[in-house]
Amino acid sequence: MRVQLSGSPETIRKGFMKIYVGNMPYAMTAEELQALFETFGTVANANLAMDRETNRPRGFGFVEMPEAEEANAAIAALNGSEQGGRRLVVNEARPREDRPRRDFRNNDRGGFRKDFRRGNGGFRKDFRRDQSED
Repeated sequence: MRVQLSGSPETIRKGFMKIYVGNMPYAMTAEELQALFETFGTVANANLAMDRETNRPRGFGFVEMPEAEEANAAIAALNGSEQGGRRLVVNEARPREDRPRRDFRNNDRGGFRKDFRRGNGGFRKDFRRDQSED
């Protein structure tokens, strides 16, 4: 499953504090997330992580605030608070860890794999129903 953020990397600016918001209700929109944080100060950007395949929210998102004091106040107030029946996890976002790219060209794919060199799953091409053993 791949994750797509509804926003562009160009919106991340230096000096802005990026805040991770996890365990969000799936029904929460980016506008509601932004309104929640605007009670503590200016919000530059609010993004939800969306599943690329289903285009549904993944239950977490990011908020950018230009003032560190306002951002820290929002983190302190909203971490552990309940929204839509779920306790939010709010903290300063950590930099994304570099992960090795997966190489899908090798033979270690996992899952179902049809190997044409070995036949078609036990079905013999020369098999005929009308053959009978007398």
